Amino acid sequence: MQNERYIGEILIRNGALDADRLDDALDTAREKGARLRDVLISTGDLDEERYLEAIAKELDLDMILRIQADEVPPELVEQTPINFARQHRLLPVAFAGDVVRVATSNVPDLSPIDDLRALLGRRCEPVVAPSEVVEDAINRVYERRDENALAESDQEEEVEELQDLIDMTDEAPVIRWVNNLFYEAVRDRASDIHIEPSDNDVVVRYRIDGTLYKVKTAHRGFLPSIVSRVKIEADLDIAEKRLPQDGRITKKIKGKLVDVRVSTIPTAKGERIVLRLLDKEQVLLDLPDLGWSHERLEIMEQLISRPDGIILVTGPTGSGKTTTLYACLNKINRPDLNILTVEDPVEYELPGISQMHVQPKINLTFAAGLRAFLRQDPDVIMVGEIRDGETAEIATHASLTGHLVFSTLHTNDAAGAVARLVEMKVQPFLIASSLLAVVAQRLVRRLCTKCRTPFIPSDEDLRSLALDPQSFGPPKPLIPGQQPRPSRPPGGDDDAPTQVMEVGADGKPARPVFYRAAGCDACAGTGYTGRIGIFELLVVDDRVRREILDNSDAKTITKVAVSRGMRTLREDGVRTVLSGRTSMEEVLAATHAGEIDME
Repeated sequence: MQNERYIGEILIRNGALDADRLDDALDTAREKGARLRDVLISTGDLDEERYLEAIAKELDLDMILRIQADEVPPELVEQTPINFARQHRLLPVAFAGDVVRVATSNVPDLSPIDDLRALLGRRCEPVVAPSEVVEDAINRVYERRDENALAESDQEEEVEELQDLIDMTDEAPVIRWVNNLFYEAVRDRASDIHIEPSDNDVVVRYRIDGTLYKVKTAHRGFLPSIVSRVKIEADLDIAEKRLPQDGRITKKIKGKLVDVRVSTIPTAKGERIVLRLLDKEQVLLDLPDLGWSHERLEIMEQLISRPDGIILVTGPTGSGKTTTLYACLNKINRPDLNILTVEDPVEYELPGISQMHVQPKINLTFAAGLRAFLRQDPDVIMVGEIRDGETAEIATHASLTGHLVFSTLHTNDAAGAVARLVEMKVQPFLIASSLLAVVAQRLVRRLCTKCRTPFIPSDEDLRSLALDPQSFGPPKPLIPGQQPRPSRPPGGDDDAPTQVMEVGADGKPARPVFYRAAGCDACAGTGYTGRIGIFELLVVDDRVRREILDNSDAKTITKVAVSRGMRTLREDGVRTVLSGRTSMEEVLAATHAGEIDME
């Protein structure tokens, strides 16, 4: 503890810590058996960067905030065991003449540098770096080494068919290579990992914010060992290569529990694997976080507070339907409500809510689960998806007998949900009586605020979003170096931090400012970080109900809903473009022109 006090005095001397906090922090460290550094960071008295700056200044050491993994000499990596680097949080990063510069976050304890000096046979000079930077660099440089090992395979290895697959998967480079797939996917916010065989190699792609990116390759000869490694972790049959298989893996990555859903299928070039990553500790989003406008959010909150009826969320796979349903349940979740869900699969665990996973193999389908729920005295029921007439009929009758029902359908727009229910043999009068609202939604990528680039849209750009160029004033050039604020459409209800468009002398609002993606380090060069929803909210009022009873088609119902104030998907996308949160290209890709053409 004497050494810990010395560290505290260094921090005080260099202005990183108030003197009156040291004794309390030392007492806490003594009680918990923890380091002073960890106590101060956990209590918020200082962050790691300030701590390292103070120590580096005291010891007269350089400090770096970035390590370029591809510039680390391979010979230094070969001579430094990965376990040693991870244990002591250090990494040799460069030669400086005859001296090796070693990045470390484990300061002021520099004794491991002496051990590294013996390993490398060279004099070592420590430089200070944050622990996350060192950890990330360790993973990157050793992954590069493993990739090189997997890429360097001669022809004999490629055609050797009888090698024991279990022995192959026990090779450390393959295990580390697969583990790094998970680590990097979590670091890069990927939702899926695709491992795909081709003629000459194995291609790995990550789906990030809905878009697939090729991230790495391995030699074709290592496909069996990679597939077997994943199958072993997922408890699948490694000998079965002819049939699709499904499994799951639970990983702890950077302190977070990640649930991995594994799917394998046989293809002409070998087995293909898709890994779906679900962060079990992810903070559940609230409705305002999803991108709802203020006005529509108020309507949605009123709808989900109703005691009975059906609320449907529609859209293609991967459009965020389940996230919206979870946000709705999270909003109304309270001790006096009995909320039950039947899902395929249960993606996130909701405290205070009973969730059931469907298992068709034992006839536990959505319909069977829903039928059982009605004997559990529920107030609110969520059905993962209405796939058949039986489920639709049970859900409809449940809503008519005093239950609030949430579910999803695969339709392109909100009005299409009505036609889909009719196709499932649900009578129009039952739909009209039970249906409260239908939400159609899409996900668009959110522009990175650090690098988004403003521009004045052309007449063609405005027309592509169904905006009339003649309704705006003449374009004004942007002032170089000045970041304009995004525009809010006249009469808009968007509560983003934007300003209302200025009105010129001609009485027309100024032409809006749009933003396009650029790319920077913060967004990994994509120009986007995260995704946001655009929504079409069809509320079933008396006019819409009359059209349902008359068995009107989806287009007629949409026209009536628009005349009653419904904003289409494309129109809601325009709102998001005008607020500067997404690009014109994203909205055009996610919606169809016909969604706004009501003529």
